[in-house]
Amino acid sequence: MDQAPGSRPDDAQSGVPVCYRHSGRETGVRCTRCERPICPECMVSASVGFQCPECVRGGSGTGHAPEANRPRTLAGGTVEADPHLVTKVLMGVCVAVFVVQMAVGDRFTDRFSLLGLAYVPELGSVQGVAEGQWYRLLTSMFMHLDYFHIFSNMLSLWFIGRYVEEALGRPRYLALYLLSGLSGGALAYLLNEPNAPSLGASGAILGVFGALAVLMRRQRYDMRPVAAMLVITLIITFGWSNISWEAHIGGLVGGAVIGLAMVHAPRDRRSLVQYGTCALVLAAVVVVTLLRTAQLT
Repeated sequence: MDQAPGSRPDDAQSGVPVCYRHSGRETGVRCTRCERPICPECMVSASVGFQCPECVRGGSGTGHAPEANRPRTLAGGTVEADPHLVTKVLMGVCVAVFVVQMAVGDRFTDRFSLLGLAYVPELGSVQGVAEGQWYRLLTSMFMHLDYFHIFSNMLSLWFIGRYVEEALGRPRYLALYLLSGLSGGALAYLLNEPNAPSLGASGAILGVFGALAVLMRRQRYDMRPVAAMLVITLIITFGWSNISWEAHIGGLVGGAVIGLAMVHAPRDRRSLVQYGTCALVLAAVVVVTLLRTAQLT
């Protein structure tokens, strides 16, 4: 006899969840949309995790509550027709900014790259975040040094970002990306020499990677490929010259923290925990920026 569709059953003796469609089958897997337990027979493979048959059908013909019917991502976001739109837009913005950089030249780069405090001959004045140009923390994450730099970053963003966006949903994914980039920029501003400019989407992308690791752990996937990628990334970060390890580490840590909140927030307080964590990360960025500015002025 099948379990009522609206329930979330647990085995009374062991406490192990059982499939909501087959009450005698224990399982450790939940549908990535409605989060009800599902057994291997009920698992429908998706790009991120597994979904139950009812969510795949859009909930038609079922009697459970409307909230369970509504297609949701693992983090509680809305399932969109194009689940990779934000990733495409971010890539488009980076490419467009790079085209402008190539057309305008150093004057544009000097105006919008991350710079603590320095006299810039091309602009004829003292420039930097310490001069009140906080926008550099944001604009620098959309700029790149050369063709190889933007190609490698956009390739990484496409292969990593689309899966994370599909799991989180558009608003949560965008918040993750921007706050990871700001976290990396803030740490670079704090620890770099004030006259050393930096730019690139690497901090934001490393934040997305950190969230991907959390997501894969949540889905109980094999973590060895992620660990290998992380080791390679850290070797490149600390082994190559002219790479801002501060931005990489800041973005990675910020993204992992936000990722934890996104995928592990309790359902009854999901939005509060998720966006509250985002607010705390943003507050940390502001505090670090203020402290460094006070040192330089």
